[in-house]
Amino acid sequence: MEERAAIPPGLPRLNPTISYWQDPPSDIGCLRSTASLPEKADYIVIGSGISGSCIAYNLLCRQPKAKVVLLEARRAVSGATGRNGGHTKAASYRSFLEHERELGLEEAIKIAKLEYANIVATHAFAKTHGIDCASTECQTFDIVYCQTQFVLGKQAIGRMRQTMEDHPAAQYKIWDADEAKEKFLTPNACGAFEYYAGSLSAYQLAIGVLKLALAKGLNPQTTTPATSLWSEPCSGKTQWTVQTPRGSIAAPEIVLATNGYSAHLLPMLQGAIVPLHGQICAQRPGLGLPHTGLGNAYSFIHETGYEYMISRPPGTPDTGTITIGGGLWKLENNGASRYGETNDTALEPSITLFLRDCTEEYFGPENWGADHASGRVKKEWSGIMGASADGLPYVGALTDTQGLWISAGFHGHGMVWCLKAAEALAVMMVGSEAEYREMEEWFPRSAVCE
Repeated sequence: MEERAAIPPGLPRLNPTISYWQDPPSDIGCLRSTASLPEKADYIVIGSGISGSCIAYNLLCRQPKAKVVLLEARRAVSGATGRNGGHTKAASYRSFLEHERELGLEEAIKIAKLEYANIVATHAFAKTHGIDCASTECQTFDIVYCQTQFVLGKQAIGRMRQTMEDHPAAQYKIWDADEAKEKFLTPNACGAFEYYAGSLSAYQLAIGVLKLALAKGLNPQTTTPATSLWSEPCSGKTQWTVQTPRGSIAAPEIVLATNGYSAHLLPMLQGAIVPLHGQICAQRPGLGLPHTGLGNAYSFIHETGYEYMISRPPGTPDTGTITIGGGLWKLENNGASRYGETNDTALEPSITLFLRDCTEEYFGPENWGADHASGRVKKEWSGIMGASADGLPYVGALTDTQGLWISAGFHGHGMVWCLKAAEALAVMMVGSEAEYREMEEWFPRSAVCE
């Protein structure tokens, strides 16, 4: 892992695999609001995923006259946000006990509450603003195939119930093996956990947020990679300059929403945020499964890893289509070779084979039934996440130099962090003292850069 973490991430690759969500691409995918790159701005946001789009939107809501330029190396929302599995799912019980040991009970509770609040806020935001992203709140089922993991899960849920009283983030239903096999159509289950979650197209959500920001004056500059940045004093203040192949742009405030690629611009982050190559497969469900879809999200939990899966909800043109990702645990050393890897133009062959076949195995041949006449696989793709040592992101000010901010390193968990992290970062950047004190009450201290 030390060797993998030391590999420089470089810039996002040209011609990456196209995800299920990105086909067809958005009409603003290649948008540049101005033909040439502005020389100056008030804020430069680097990265156009859910973090970058939400940060730009929050800044413009707070400062409508600000000149905000967003730089994206490829098409808009071309990175991890446009490539994830479609989950808004916290699974907070899986990290709660570790967070309590490492960070203390108060912080563990705050993290669990934040993750739950982010899910609720994400779906509420899509609904309030009319963003067509198939936003669906639902129950999710963690199907457990390892007795040790089932026992640990029950212990964690018990601790959350004990310490969080009646908070909805601690509401889980536990199903034993026989119940799980019957209810969830998973014949080899040791048990299952049921709780609140959701599904959506994160690509369409982020595109929707960008369009809201565009209406407020955002200037996106796509296919404009930030190749380097530096600071220098200017009239007693710090001025940042970002170099791109199309020229340079300067601003007093820079935000890195660059996730797994962050160390390319800031070498001090090498090894702190490490790229992680993941894979997902979109499949036509077997003919034995409900033709209207499964109606809920799933994960399949093993001794050392897991898969995550959604079934597209009724009302979408592709109702019932399954997207499933994971498979790292099937590789040597639990997928260590995927860390430090940024080639999202390619797939890992053994994970490709596993993801194609595992759905029939999880549901059993009898429940799965025959494959669709058009075949099982609709699309396969890869994407680059940003992993951190403790699984928590970096949000806030970077270094002792003024004007450099970050929201990155979401460890594949961005859809239950990014919306609220962007809100918190905007408060850190331009909020009042009272707002900052209020933010400290709900945003985990362990995620704030120090």
